[in-house]
Amino acid sequence: MSVIRVNSIIDNTKSYEYIDDGNPKKGGMKDVYFSPDKKYVVAFFRDSLDFNQKERITRIVKLYLDNIKSGTSSDYFLDDIFRWPYDAVEKDGKTGVIVPIYNSKFFFAKGYTADETIKGGEKVGKWFTTPSFRNKEYPLSLDKSELGDWLSYFQIGINISRGVKKMHQMGLAHSDLSYNNVLVDPVSKSAAIIDIDGLVVPGLFPPDVIGTADFIAPEVLKTKHLPLQDTNRILPNQKTDLHALPVLIYMYLLRRHPLRGGKIWDLDSEKDEVLSMGEKAIFIEHPTDTTNRVKVDQLKKWNLFWGDPKKIPYTVTGPYLSELFKRAFIDGLHNPMLRPIANEWETALLKTVDLIQPCNNPQCNEKWYVFDNTSQPKCPFCGTPHKGTLPVVDLYYKFKDDVWKPENHRLMVYNNQYLFKWHVSRKVIRNESLTDFDKKPVGYFTFYQNKWVLVNQSLPNMKDITENKSIPINSMVELTDGKKIMLSDEEGGRLMYITLTNK
Repeated sequence: MSVIRVNSIIDNTKSYEYIDDGNPKKGGMKDVYFSPDKKYVVAFFRDSLDFNQKERITRIVKLYLDNIKSGTSSDYFLDDIFRWPYDAVEKDGKTGVIVPIYNSKFFFAKGYTADETIKGGEKVGKWFTTPSFRNKEYPLSLDKSELGDWLSYFQIGINISRGVKKMHQMGLAHSDLSYNNVLVDPVSKSAAIIDIDGLVVPGLFPPDVIGTADFIAPEVLKTKHLPLQDTNRILPNQKTDLHALPVLIYMYLLRRHPLRGGKIWDLDSEKDEVLSMGEKAIFIEHPTDTTNRVKVDQLKKWNLFWGDPKKIPYTVTGPYLSELFKRAFIDGLHNPMLRPIANEWETALLKTVDLIQPCNNPQCNEKWYVFDNTSQPKCPFCGTPHKGTLPVVDLYYKFKDDVWKPENHRLMVYNNQYLFKWHVSRKVIRNESLTDFDKKPVGYFTFYQNKWVLVNQSLPNMKDITENKSIPINSMVELTDGKKIMLSDEEGGRLMYITLTNK
């Protein structure tokens, strides 16, 4: 074992150390060595890079990193969303990148229920998209404390969507967005995109890989037989990221793949894979084309609950996400131009979180579900019906004096739920740029003396429009059927219309 020092090829005044014990951690294309203080790794590409590949690495660790640092929310992206390489080195003709070590939350604290084989292992996303690993009867099921609840995976999807949005805003594409290149921690609701050194700079540097099975876009598989120089050959780009992103979100929320159904296109397994995920790809929940429906009798017993779309259809994700899944896996499956962009997924996930309800069953594994807009809502995961009245809040925004327009944004109330500034005004956007001040709640809903009430914590202009009286700070207003409550009288301010359901 020896400590080796290497110099930066970006700034010759900088150098880095790593420990070489002759047994590096091997990735798909790189050998990884830890620094003595375990604060970073040095990852060397096993194959020598040509001039263009080196130039790409240089731009990623310098130009694009500086771009993030100089932009808004740089700490959010560099500390929480990306493991972005920040320097490059060379040794014996091999190029390496310096990457910050993963946060400790992205390593398993316990591992399997039966043993601790994977304790300390990386929480790559695949662990959390496969139903068998969360089935307690499966020999290698994950410890329940590592799994989080259903709400965890909405925030994970939001974080990934924001990361893809940021890359695309900079003109980049990931090229290999998959559950292997995303680390997740459901307990803290965190996600980190890794393997940034493989980013595609459109028009300048072609990708090194075509992607990971399950996430390669159909047009890439359909044309992969063509030579690289053929103009009809489709290589990973931003539009292929926009296929991989909804596949990830679908798999995190529904624990199955949207295209892996029961249809067999060719007896040769390799040809069948290319056809079923490429030219012949069909959404397993397509509303009119039943060709690729899941054959339940072919599912492994560990996967029966999540693997059967009839038990848990994609519509349990709510109206906003259901619409985007249709656009991604029906309209845009073979027409990349019709795929929703990352910002649309972020917005839909955030609006869906406002529809989430806690399950009344303390033993429910998922703990939360999306309100299904029925008169008698129940948890789709354990079947427990909602108990008691349920206030539904429809948001309207102030268009001009005394003119309020519907927002297509609904808030489902539950006990001790907070109201935030992004609910109060259209001018406060719920994204990564929110300040700590804007993240503070301005009110909360609670069930008090057998009545639903909204407590005003800090809104100076809250008013009960129905009864034409103000609602001062530190006072409360009862939520009754048909009640109209103005949250702000400023332009873009919102009004709440209350409907009491499940009476």
